[in-house]
Amino acid sequence: MTKYTRSGRLQQIPPYLFAEISKKIEQTRKKGVDVISLGIGDPDMPTPKHIIQELERAANDPRNHQYPDYEGMLSFREAVAAWYKRRHNVALDPVSEVLALIGSKEGSLHLSLAFVNPGDYALVPNPCYTPYRTSTILANGIVYDLPLLEANGFLPQLDKIPKDVVKKAKILYLSYPNNPTTAVAEKDFYKEVVDFAKDNSIIVCSDNPYSEIAFDGYRPLSFLEVPGAKDVGVEFNSLSKPYNMTGWRIGMAVGSEELISAMATVKNNVDSGVFNAVQYAAITALLKTPPSHIETLNGVYQTRRDLAFDTLTGVGIQAKKPKATFYMWCKVPGGYTSAGFATHLLEKAGVVVTPGAAYGSYGEGYFRISLTVPDARLAEAMERIKKALK
Repeated sequence: MTKYTRSGRLQQIPPYLFAEISKKIEQTRKKGVDVISLGIGDPDMPTPKHIIQELERAANDPRNHQYPDYEGMLSFREAVAAWYKRRHNVALDPVSEVLALIGSKEGSLHLSLAFVNPGDYALVPNPCYTPYRTSTILANGIVYDLPLLEANGFLPQLDKIPKDVVKKAKILYLSYPNNPTTAVAEKDFYKEVVDFAKDNSIIVCSDNPYSEIAFDGYRPLSFLEVPGAKDVGVEFNSLSKPYNMTGWRIGMAVGSEELISAMATVKNNVDSGVFNAVQYAAITALLKTPPSHIETLNGVYQTRRDLAFDTLTGVGIQAKKPKATFYMWCKVPGGYTSAGFATHLLEKAGVVVTPGAAYGSYGEGYFRISLTVPDARLAEAMERIKKALK
């Protein structure tokens, strides 16, 4: 019996997906099983040395030991603007159109708290990265599911949203390259999104952390490359995936000055910003990392993708070879639910995969694997899966 009653909003939020996965892994390891986890997308390769060296230099400077600016150092925001101009040919004012983030999870909540009132809808893809849903709930908003169906390339069908929902909607969440489905979006889709947002006064939030993880010559877009996008939305990005910096907790929100300003007001009241030494390291990552780093990184992931694709399709698993992200989104074999299949692999193979239903009801029938384990461990995991499915 608990002493305190949790708020209604907190009672609506299920346990965080990856915390639950970690618990299952630990329980299985206590039984003596050598578990290989393909469940969490956390890069296994180290942060490049020149970035670490800059962190060390900046951390030794006493001037960086005080409170940072909540919106981020101007030099960091200038580096973000320079990177967006170079990578996407998107012009940003570093003063008013760039905000430092601890990550997109934080950014989603700040955006919701800034604009969502009780009873407002957020249009949230299903399946999706779960913080889009939870940030809406924490702001007392209502989640309206946008089915991501394979038949439609895992893109939401905006013309099928009921008009009464559109009238009450404040935010539309998107994420391409997509987690968990690995789908990508092109300019025609983003043009449709911009028109939809303008016609209905809806904020677009494009979460783009996998923009640099792509294969076979594919180059993912930024939502902000489409004319008019900056008038209706913001984009989140992160140094986590391209520079192997997940634990460093630094990213950015860029786009509409009005939206960035409102998010900054929330941020100023709930946290004290990113450690300056981390920001200096991020500047080095954005401006001084040679292109060969990304090429090498993607070469590793592409090799792993090919191994996983060949192995899984070879044992009858249906999957498409992804153009981007370091995931595989696969159909569950007949006779299993997504959770049942994940349990089967954990018990019979000691391999962790993520059940698709954990990302939303339309993820049922699928499972996701992450390619962020060393090559030898991935190869072993594939062999174990082959044996478990024979």
